[in-house]
Amino acid sequence: MSPEFNLVLIQVSVVVYALVAGVFLAFSDFVMTSLAKAEPAGAIQSMQIINREVFQTIFMVLLLGMSAVSPMIVLYAIGTDIGGAQNWIMAAGALYFAGTFIVTLVFNVPMNNRLDRMQFDSNEAAAYWLHYVPNWRFWNWVRAIAAALASLCLLIATVILAQP
Repeated sequence: MSPEFNLVLIQVSVVVYALVAGVFLAFSDFVMTSLAKAEPAGAIQSMQIINREVFQTIFMVLLLGMSAVSPMIVLYAIGTDIGGAQNWIMAAGALYFAGTFIVTLVFNVPMNNRLDRMQFDSNEAAAYWLHYVPNWRFWNWVRAIAAALASLCLLIATVILAQP
C-alpha cells in the first residue's frame, strides 16, 4: 500500500474510532443513567430492544469493521519504517482491539445475552438489572475510553506522518 493510502486509512480510522467512542459515551453518560431511573420492567424491555436492534445499525458496522482494521493497523506499523508514528499507531490498534472489541465480547455481550433471555417483567430480571446496570456501565466506560484514546493516538500519528 502506498504511503498516501495508509495516511488516508489512518485518518478515516481516527474519525471512526471517535464515532464509536461517542456512542459508548452517550450510553454510559445518559442512556443508562436514564434507564436506571425508570421502572425496572420498562427499562429492561427497552434495553432488550436496544440490544436486538443494534445488530442492524451503522454503529455495528463501524464497531466490527474497526475490530478487523485495528490488527491490520498494528501490522502496518510493525512492518513499516514510519518513525515516531509507529508506536502511536500500534498503541491505537491495540487499545481499540483489546479495550473495545475484546471487552465487548467478554463482558458486555454476555451480560446482554443473559438479560435478553429473561422475561422483562420478572422478579429475576429486576434483581439482575440491579447488577447489570453498574457492571454494564463500567465496561462500557472502558470501551468508550479505549476507543477515544485509540482515536487520540491515531490523531497524534497522523500529525507526525503529515510532517515533511
